[in-house]
Order: sequence, then structure tokens, then C-alpha cells
Amino acid sequence: MDNKEKVLHTFKNSSEMLDAKAVADVTGIEKSEVSKHIAKLKKEGELVSPKRCFYEAAK
Repeated sequence: MDNKEKVLHTFKNSSEMLDAKAVADVTGIEKSEVSKHIAKLKKEGELVSPKRCFYEAAK
């Protein structure tokens, strides 16, 4: 599983909105890299941002 998949997996298994720091803490991936993956996943429609800087998996 690559880092992008780990980030998406973290969001899909979370019951609450997460920010990049929370994902970095859970996965052990650098926060800056997590932020890049979040941006890509949001562009691909896998993540949504109901609140500024917080994200959740798209339904």
C-alpha cells in the first residue's frame, strides 16, 4: 500500500473529519506529504471538505 492509499484508507476508516496533522499522526507520514495526497484525493473526488482544513471521505 503506497502513501496515497494509506491516507485514503485513514479517512475511510474514520468516523470524524480529520486534518492533515491528524492523518500524519495516525499514518506516520510527513504532514507535508499528507497535504499533497489530500489535495490529489480531493481533486479526484475521493475526499470532501465540509469545514476549512478538515476533510472526510466522499460518500
